[in-house]
Amino acid sequence: MEKETIKITGMTCAACAARIEKVVGKMEGVDRISVNLATEKAAVSYDPEKTDLDAIKEKIEKTGYSAIEYKEKKIVDEDRQQKEKEIRTLWTKFIISAFFVVPLLYFAMGPMIPWLSLPIPAFFDPMHPLNYSIMQIALTLPIIIAGYKFYTVGYKAIIHRSPNMDSLIAMGTSAAILYSLYSVYQISTGDADAVEGLYFETAGVIITLILLGKSLEAVSKGRTSEAIKKLMGLTPKTATVIRDGKEYEVSIDEVEINHIIFVKPGGKIPVDGVVSEGHTSIDESMLTGESIPVEKKAGDPVYAASINKNGTIQFKATKVGGDTALSQIIKLVEEAQGTKAPIAQMADIVSGYFVPIVFLIAVAASLGWFISGESLVFSLTIFISILVIACPCALGLATPTAIMVGTGKGAEYGILIKGGEALETTHKINTIVFDKTGTITEGKPIVTDVITANDTEKNTLIQIAASAEKGSEHPLAEAIVKEAEKEGIEVLKTDSFEAIPGHGIEAEINGIHVLLGNRKLMNDRNILTAELEAQSDILAAEGKTPMYIAMDQKIAGIIAVADIMKESSLRAIEILKSMGLEVAMITGDNRRTAEAIAKQAGIDRVLSEVLPQDKSNEVKKIQAEGKTVAMVGDGINDAPALAQADIGIAIGSGTDVAMESADIVLMKSDLMDVPAAIQLSNSTIRNIKQNLFWAFGYNVIGIPIAAGLLYIFGGPLLNPMFAAAAMSLSSVSVLANALRLKGFKPYFGG
Repeated sequence: MEKETIKITGMTCAACAARIEKVVGKMEGVDRISVNLATEKAAVSYDPEKTDLDAIKEKIEKTGYSAIEYKEKKIVDEDRQQKEKEIRTLWTKFIISAFFVVPLLYFAMGPMIPWLSLPIPAFFDPMHPLNYSIMQIALTLPIIIAGYKFYTVGYKAIIHRSPNMDSLIAMGTSAAILYSLYSVYQISTGDADAVEGLYFETAGVIITLILLGKSLEAVSKGRTSEAIKKLMGLTPKTATVIRDGKEYEVSIDEVEINHIIFVKPGGKIPVDGVVSEGHTSIDESMLTGESIPVEKKAGDPVYAASINKNGTIQFKATKVGGDTALSQIIKLVEEAQGTKAPIAQMADIVSGYFVPIVFLIAVAASLGWFISGESLVFSLTIFISILVIACPCALGLATPTAIMVGTGKGAEYGILIKGGEALETTHKINTIVFDKTGTITEGKPIVTDVITANDTEKNTLIQIAASAEKGSEHPLAEAIVKEAEKEGIEVLKTDSFEAIPGHGIEAEINGIHVLLGNRKLMNDRNILTAELEAQSDILAAEGKTPMYIAMDQKIAGIIAVADIMKESSLRAIEILKSMGLEVAMITGDNRRTAEAIAKQAGIDRVLSEVLPQDKSNEVKKIQAEGKTVAMVGDGINDAPALAQADIGIAIGSGTDVAMESADIVLMKSDLMDVPAAIQLSNSTIRNIKQNLFWAFGYNVIGIPIAAGLLYIFGGPLLNPMFAAAAMSLSSVSVLANALRLKGFKPYFGG
């Protein structure tokens, strides 16, 4: 299956998105399509052997919309300019319509409010009905011209049998204008009483208020995608490339892999690469959210858009264009913003039938009132009010806007959420399973204790152990060698070396016979360990790995090595437990060591001696208990378990964002981002529910009031102008509520 993103213009409400999904979804070869009203993009998955992108775009255009293939950065720049132009155009149209609607409202409503005593020129007084009506036509025409798109788009949608919000506005205001024109005709034939049937100001105010609502909506929608715009704006436009010892400034698009790039202090890194010369510290907060600069020397990686703080460096380009870590992050965030959460399904279903149902309700209600004896003007007011107050926009914007802001906010914190479904499922999690090595712990064992016996010097013990282990690739051996380097102890040459699988090693160093390994190795070689066994047991109970060292058949001491816990692990686990979540740890370590680490971390459930390939089965067993499970691992050897879990959370450096098996990628190796991700999910889903409640509630309450429900019980009849104001307010309020998520901050108590 091929996956493509298509930019769609011309959509005005959820009914438009639902129509495109329905029409394209029926095409042969199209597996699925998801249209996002807020981003104006469609994510399409299709079989290239049965259809192609051109056919899909053609189908969208036949439905009444414009479709173009989405090419990341170029289109994003164009998209930004287009959005700014759209906002300017809408504001201009609103200002023009407001300029004409104020006098229109003044002349139309002034005579109806005698106590205001508004002065009206005699020539335009209602006592001269023809002049009065022609003046209203003259003021209404510019307003209709300013809002002409409601008519062209609305009636075009009806012709394509996919009526939308514009169709409702077009039909409602057209009814008011046509009835008013009929009244003008009656006036021209001498019927002065027909002046009571002029509804030009209703149409004018409706169009003006909806243009205001659309302008505010466009501004708010622009703000929901600020996170992606910020990411896009981080990459520098040029790079300084070194060729034949000379510096050349070139466009970022001209940089190729293996080019040597020069960056001065304060400059931005243009592409991903590896330092070849120089030493500096680099601010990688744009990538990881971590504000402390990272020291870089030859051989260290650097990433596009990070800031070189204080040194001059040269580096070799390894990834350019769309392959850089930043580009991958942008792609992930964009894909996430384009997806739908399952919670949106009900809104999608309703949106597909919304406009036709509203039209039927409007016709039925107005006919009902007319048949019951009310006047044609009364029935027309009901018809217009129902059409104008109904708002499919609020339904269509409720979910995508919250997801856009939520995923964008996550990216700011270094939390990449790969879609609406992942965002929604995360808030249902009740059990979190942590991989131990590299997740709860640093993943880099260090020497924690050195215990000597038989008058052996501490430095001598480290020297002999490090010399013996120099030839081993085991992580524990590496820890001992690093300890010797740290202490400045010389490593001796090994005369002979033999690894004893499952036990340890045997070596000859300067004529000394050395054994280094576990207690079983010592027992097999008849070396007495009694004087150190108690201390060895204490070390093991603390989650450390004690290694006995014997020289010339005599016990010389113990070196204990441990993979130490990350500073943030204890606090993160404490917070997760305070949130009511069950926390478990999974590891290949023996039960004793695993339980010691778990005890330190405050974890109650331990899954020990689990091979990497069996981790997914352990996750499956927990799911069989009816739990919704999140698996937190390093995204490499934990891939099967991450895929099996309801939510896979990959914790890493932020550069390996291609961790396909994870639903959430934490770009910092900080477990505090796990509760932060869950809190963000909770806040976003709560926001979506508020939006949907408001959108559904608004229509459920607004439409019956517009149909005259209050009037039946002696209350007022809803004026179409107030209906228009309420409709505009509904979309803006949904967007404003979604934008509240921009203020999200993780709460860790204290």
